[in-house]
Amino acid sequence: MALIECKNLTLGYEGKPIVSGLDFKVSEGDYLYIIGENGSGKSTLMKALLGHKCVLGGEIIFDKSLSRKEIGYLPQQTVIQRDFPASVKEIVYSGCLNGCGLKPFYSAAQKKHAKEVMAKLGLTELENRCYRELSGGQQQRVLLARALCATKKLLILDEPVAGLDPVVTRNFYQLIEEINKDGITVIMVSHDMNAATEYASHFLHICHTPSFYGTKHDYLCCDVCRVFNAGGDEK
Repeated sequence: MALIECKNLTLGYEGKPIVSGLDFKVSEGDYLYIIGENGSGKSTLMKALLGHKCVLGGEIIFDKSLSRKEIGYLPQQTVIQRDFPASVKEIVYSGCLNGCGLKPFYSAAQKKHAKEVMAKLGLTELENRCYRELSGGQQQRVLLARALCATKKLLILDEPVAGLDPVVTRNFYQLIEEINKDGITVIMVSHDMNAATEYASHFLHICHTPSFYGTKHDYLCCDVCRVFNAGGDEK
């Protein structure tokens, strides 16, 4: 079942398109990697999927079983965000906010779910620590836990391992793989082709020539992939 389907999508800024003709879908259980050169529209697409940006043309269709409020999102982290003065528990719990409605407090079920997520990601012993005192890898696990508290179906990640060392990066990718195998659909924006070829089930390559969408096998055999990996993405 397709959770999201995009048809003839055009995206851009201030009415000026930067990418057009995007046709792809995200089905339950997929692990979709979105790749392309800087400025090709990857992050703009993420914002459109989340409802943070209007499309210039085409349409984004959500399955009735999924609303935008039920999407877990891990954006690129800024320097200011890394210095956020809150506890790990407070940040993780904040992922439940969309499910609170008008209620001023988290429910017992939400707290239980947040604690289960923290335990799964190895954060229980850190729950009372200040976020800004953590290492980069620990901070990303906290943000991942927050995103998981917002969803049971779809997780979107935008360059989640930027700035992390190789060992932490590898561990983080393995966490995402486990989450995907547990039934959560994953969409990841990344420049890391090594990880993409290991973990992805599908690829969406956004470029200035006709973009590619399809399975990992088909992508690795196509001309768009060969040109991109040779360092000469077509303009």
